[in-house]
Amino acid sequence: MSQPQSLTQLFALDSLLEPEEIAMRDTVRAFAAQRIRPHIAGWFDDSVLPARELAEELGALGVLGMHLEGYGCAGTSATAYGLACLELEAVDSGIRSLVSVQGSLAMFSIHHWGSEEQKQQWLPAMAAGKAIGCFGLTEPDFGSNPAGMRTYAVRDGSDWILNGTKMWITNGSIADVAVVWAQTESGVRGFVVPAGTRGFSAPEIHRKMSLRASVTSELVLDDVRLPASAQLPNAEGLRGPLTALNEARFGIAFGALGAARDCLEIAIDYARTREVFDKPLAAFQLTQAKIADMAVALGTGHLLAYQLGRIKDRGALTPEQISTGKLNNVRVAIAIARQCRTILGANGITLEYPVIRHANNLESVLTYEGTSEMHQLTIGKALTGEAAFR
Repeated sequence: MSQPQSLTQLFALDSLLEPEEIAMRDTVRAFAAQRIRPHIAGWFDDSVLPARELAEELGALGVLGMHLEGYGCAGTSATAYGLACLELEAVDSGIRSLVSVQGSLAMFSIHHWGSEEQKQQWLPAMAAGKAIGCFGLTEPDFGSNPAGMRTYAVRDGSDWILNGTKMWITNGSIADVAVVWAQTESGVRGFVVPAGTRGFSAPEIHRKMSLRASVTSELVLDDVRLPASAQLPNAEGLRGPLTALNEARFGIAFGALGAARDCLEIAIDYARTREVFDKPLAAFQLTQAKIADMAVALGTGHLLAYQLGRIKDRGALTPEQISTGKLNNVRVAIAIARQCRTILGANGITLEYPVIRHANNLESVLTYEGTSEMHQLTIGKALTGEAAFR
């Protein structure tokens, strides 16, 4: 039996990365393997996550808001951030979600649209993991169409009064601060809402079959009074939240590949050691055909993600390019997870192996930060010039 190659060798992927990017990737991979992987199946099974403890450790590692500049953020390349997402999601999508929501949604919104006072108040603590943020856009009746949101903010003297409900909010019930988007007389505006503000609550959502090692909540705003200084002064209209969502989608285009890689590595190892009809499962043509097809799909997904990273580092990445990455790579990842499950047979449905956990998680990743259908329509509009969202 010859020594098998890795996906990295098959596609010579490391030749496309800078030394500092490889170093960051390897650092995050080692942290995830040592600190998270031994516990993640139990956390998933019990539907718990020591998020506050992990947030401080991830902050010390430098991955929270790592692609932002200043305020305690690492200021890395977009590609390095993507690689960190990939390594975290190779352990579990819930861990990558914690980091994505913190850095690409909550921190990015404050960093990009906030006042200097807001940045100084929140970003250093969030970069260190000492304060956790969440991002309130999706509502019970409005996901793909955020323009229809019913959360409303009205003026009362110099203050704002917010009323409404947000849904499927990662980090919501453990957050120290929520970035909440609401309709106003002059369009959609963003607000920084500290946890503990009177009228604000974040009940946790239970009985999930996906992203169980992740905190998911509602946000309820019942006559929440905020000072004028709570408004994000530079965010006007849906451009504010949609710009942040594109940051998160970029991370997902990398992250989903991590889940797929973990599934494929486990499936290959299993096939090499599992004997069927007196020889390894890996020695059968059908098994090798599955593995080859999955490796090609996964490798091309990496090439797409790396290309998007380079474009983003040049400051030229477009929304339709991000949609292409999210659509393709999440599709690839969930297909690989399901196919790997077939290689593991009945063992594929237990938490002794990570495959069914990844597959279940990817069902959420397929939907959040834009469903596949919405990304298809974004790409379709770019290619035809016709908007088909209605």
